[in-house]
Amino acid sequence: MTPPPAASSSSSSSSSSSNSNIISGRNSASDSTTTVVVPGEHVMTALVGPRDQFLRRVEQQFPTVRIRVRGNEVRVAGDDTTQVTTVSRLFEELVTLIQNGQQLDDNTLDRVFAMVQANEVPSEILTHQVLRSSKGRQVKPKTAGQKRYVDAIANNVITFGIGPAGTGKSWLAVAMAVRALQAKQVERIILTRPAVEAGERLGFLPGDLMAKIDPYLRPLYDALYDMLDVEGVQRLMERQIIEVAPLAFMRGRTLNNSFIILDEAQNTTPEQMKMFLTRIGFGSHVVVTGDITQVDVAGGKSGLLSLEQTLAGIDNLAFVKLSGSDVVRHKIVADIVAAYERRDDEREKRRAGARADA
Repeated sequence: MTPPPAASSSSSSSSSSSNSNIISGRNSASDSTTTVVVPGEHVMTALVGPRDQFLRRVEQQFPTVRIRVRGNEVRVAGDDTTQVTTVSRLFEELVTLIQNGQQLDDNTLDRVFAMVQANEVPSEILTHQVLRSSKGRQVKPKTAGQKRYVDAIANNVITFGIGPAGTGKSWLAVAMAVRALQAKQVERIILTRPAVEAGERLGFLPGDLMAKIDPYLRPLYDALYDMLDVEGVQRLMERQIIEVAPLAFMRGRTLNNSFIILDEAQNTTPEQMKMFLTRIGFGSHVVVTGDITQVDVAGGKSGLLSLEQTLAGIDNLAFVKLSGSDVVRHKIVADIVAAYERRDDEREKRRAGARADA
């Protein structure tokens, strides 16, 4: 790889704002060559990374292609035309992200690699701003699945976000709730969870009922504090614009003009789920999140299981399924989730085989 350089670029091949160009050709009958022209020195510097580390990451990810940087051009060559095209589009996407203010790092590169190889458009996903937090932090989807999730929330009355830990189900739902409140689309936010004992006994916890339940609601508080400052959250709660309560407190209520989030819904019973869904009033939006692989409800009879079949055909209602590829925590979390998914797939294959033999 030739050392770096000068210049800058923009957008993916599918982006209308692209300032970079891809020039294709062949050096021999078996060799495909593409040159990406990158206008702008600061973008090229960010593209190649410190001591060319980002270029080296691309070379490691796509070992069948040869990458050469000279001046404001990135030349990609190789025998496999598909791989050459993929890497060229990858550079175009990275340029667009840089020009939109995205800081490249190893995690971002891994996500962009996966999206490009899945024929997705990272520049449309990673630049989609959901909310700017009180600290100036931009809340954005980090995977294609998360982008589908926030789009579904924006376009439906009820959205079910189902997936493993670390996929941002609750965090993005709270961000969308805060956005709706700030845009005056709703008058209040209601966050609720079932208080189901996951191996612990509520009776042994100190304090009154709310004090005992508070630890179960803590993840929702944490998400709120990510979006709004602590004092702001407390003021909104004092004015009952934000309400955090256990699911049992929803019975008998009609919730109008509210953004309602039911978190950890896999731990509802079928009766609780029906009770919750029939609380929805006019002008409200609902997000239900859950991980069907972590059911703690007594007897394992979850109100979230088989719900998609029950509610099939209802308008303004969407189910979004997230997977291990949408995990945005430490890479080891994604690896753990993938290991469990493989185990569950193997179990299902064995069950299917046993049914076929019976």
